[in-house]
Order: sequence, then structure tokens, then C-alpha cells
Amino acid sequence: MRLKELSIEEFTNFEKNHHLSNYYQTINYALLMSENGYDYDLIGYVDDYDNILCASLILLKPIGIKCFYGYAPRGFLIDYNNDYLLSNFTEALKKYYYEKNVIFIKLNPNIIINNIDSENFDILNNLNSNVHYNLANNSYKKLKDNLYFESQLPRFQAVIDLKNYDLKNITKNTKNKIKKGIRKGLTFEKCDKDNIQMFYNLIKNKKNTSMYYYQDYYTVFEKDNSIDLFMVSIDYNAFLQNSQYIYNEELEKNNKLNEKLIHNNKNRIINAKMNSDKNLLSYKNDIMEATKGMSEKMHNFIAGALVIRHGNTANILITGYDKSYKRFAPNYFLHYSLIKYYKDNFDYLDFNGVVGDFKNPNPYSGLNNFKLSFKPIINEYIGEYDLIIEPKSYQILLENKILAKEFNKKDIKNVG
Repeated sequence: MRLKELSIEEFTNFEKNHHLSNYYQTINYALLMSENGYDYDLIGYVDDYDNILCASLILLKPIGIKCFYGYAPRGFLIDYNNDYLLSNFTEALKKYYYEKNVIFIKLNPNIIINNIDSENFDILNNLNSNVHYNLANNSYKKLKDNLYFESQLPRFQAVIDLKNYDLKNITKNTKNKIKKGIRKGLTFEKCDKDNIQMFYNLIKNKKNTSMYYYQDYYTVFEKDNSIDLFMVSIDYNAFLQNSQYIYNEELEKNNKLNEKLIHNNKNRIINAKMNSDKNLLSYKNDIMEATKGMSEKMHNFIAGALVIRHGNTANILITGYDKSYKRFAPNYFLHYSLIKYYKDNFDYLDFNGVVGDFKNPNPYSGLNNFKLSFKPIINEYIGEYDLIIEPKSYQILLENKILAKEFNKKDIKNVG
């Protein structure tokens, strides 16, 4: 058995059929990262007949002086339970990359160790417990687990099981938010690269990344038609019609309450009348806003999502919405629409990261509460490891805080 550099065709054919296949381990992702400071290798481990036994995209980047580190995003495409294969592949990697002055290879394997219920946070399934031991036995250094987004990729992901999903089961508050978006005339449409600038305006405060990064993302993944850009806008005609209808309904209710108050001035009736007055004012304001939008022929995008399709999963890369339209609940409408769009043709919709601190108030409670309100399954991944190839150099990088500087994620908001 030996290592060899694979052709794009060899790697892609192997990757597509591997049980750990994911879009981070694709030539598309390699090309994207090559525009963002990395070189890359497509490495295969083959038998005497040149059959590929395992493979990996290895991203390479300088660190320190005349040294490099490797990164296998979402880990190797290998059977981690096969200790014999893992051991031989690991030794071959260490020998091969030692000659290239690579100090270590970072990986965050596409291994789910727990499924967690999003309602009561009970562990539903405990999976792949042997992988921890196999990695440790082969000199992979386990890095500290985190509850938030300190690692290169989120350790906890919220995933919608589309084939067994029922929108009736989402929380009452989420249903009301979706209904509000529909009532206010929100529309969901698929867009193209020409709309990247408008999309970027919705997400630019979430991550310190330029618009060109997302243009590159779209350009690279568009080559094999595996990326979707969706935008949400307001149909002011529908908004006006809906607002007029609900205003008239509320007005009829308000008139009946007025009649009741003549004969019954109990607090219950008074409170109901006051609430109805507030609703009438709100709906009247909606009518005025919708009328203005129609007269000015406004067409502004207020929410958007970039989605990567790979295998049986649609992966939300990042979403954003215009906070000045928060009262329209565009983020709820957007995710509801994504579920409906992908439900018939995909098995899963990955909502991207959540934090593992589920019960305590924390800086990400709002993000967690939003995503968990759709009742996803939470996947907990095995975490990050470093395969140390040159221990002395690794220790120097550690002691001089060069590793901390390279991997300290000050910007941790790109979680969908």
C-alpha cells in the first residue's frame, strides 16, 4: 500500500461514493480555498492494484518560517473504525508530509458521535464511540472540545430530517412568525450571481469576509450546479390585499366589541377592545406601508440564503436579513421556504451550527432558540484533532502562540 496524488477525476469518483462524503472534501472546496491563501493536495492511499482505500483533500498553508500546516476539512474519507487502515494511512501521511516541511495536519472528522433531541436535549443515539480510541491510539492529539464556535467548523449542527419532517410540529411562536411573513406579502425566489452584491449587503456584518469570497463560492460551485442563492422580497400588492382583508376582519370584531361594551363593561371586554384598537392601528399602518410600496414600485430584498447541495443534503452556508424589516419575520419565512423547497428532493437540510450550551443563557441564545424552534435534530461531531508530524516545531509554534494566532476565531458568526 502507498500514498499517491490523485487526479481530480479519481478523487471525485471516490469522494462521491464514500459514506463520509461532504462538500468540504471536494475539488470545488479545494479550488475555493486556493483563492484564499491555501495550496492543496488530493491524496489517496492505494493497494497494490491501485485501488483507492481512502483519500483526503489536504489544504496547505505556511506557518512560521519555511514551514506549513495541513488541514483536512471534515476529516479524511476513511473508515475510522478500521484501525489497521487508519494506522497505515497515518504513518504514510506523516512520512510524506515530513518531507514537505508540514508540521501538523488538522482535521475535524465528519463523524457524528451523538444525536441530541432539540426539545429536551436528551441524547437520542450515541454513535462511533470507538473512533475516539482509534484516533488516540494513532497519535492524533484531541483538541479541547468547545460549546461555542471556537473551532474551525461548528461542533454542533442543527439538521432537518426532510423525509420525516412535519411543519405542524414547530413551535406556536414560529408558526405565528411564518404566518406574519406570509401575511405581509413575503416572497421567496431563486436568484443568480448577479444578486450576490445585494445578498452580501444582508450578511456583511455577520462575518469579516469580503464580497469576493462569496462571489468565488458561487463561481466555483456553480460549475457543477451545486449552489443555490435565494432571496426574500416583499410583494406589496399581496401585502396590501392581505392587510385590507385582515383590517376589515378586525374592524368587524371591533364593532361587535363596541356593542358589547354598551351593555357590559367588564375588564375582559375592555381589554379585548383595547387590543382590537391596537390591532386596527397596526393593520392600518400596514395598509399605508403597502400602498406606498406599490406606488413607488419598491422591490428590495430583505433576506437571503446561500446553500450548497451535496449528495442527499442541502447545506445552508450562510443567511442574513435586513434588521429594519425584523417586524416582517423574514428569517422565519426564509427557513420555512427552504424546508418546503428542498423537502421533495433531499433527505436533509443542514441549518448549520448551534452552540452546545443549550440550557443556560449565553451570547448565542437567540441563534439557538431560532434554529431549535424548527425542531431539528442536533448532530454532535467528534471535534478537532491535530496529527503532529514534527513535535519539536509544533511545540515551538504552541509556545510562541503562533497556533493561537492562526486558529483563534475572533469572528465566529458564520453559522448560517
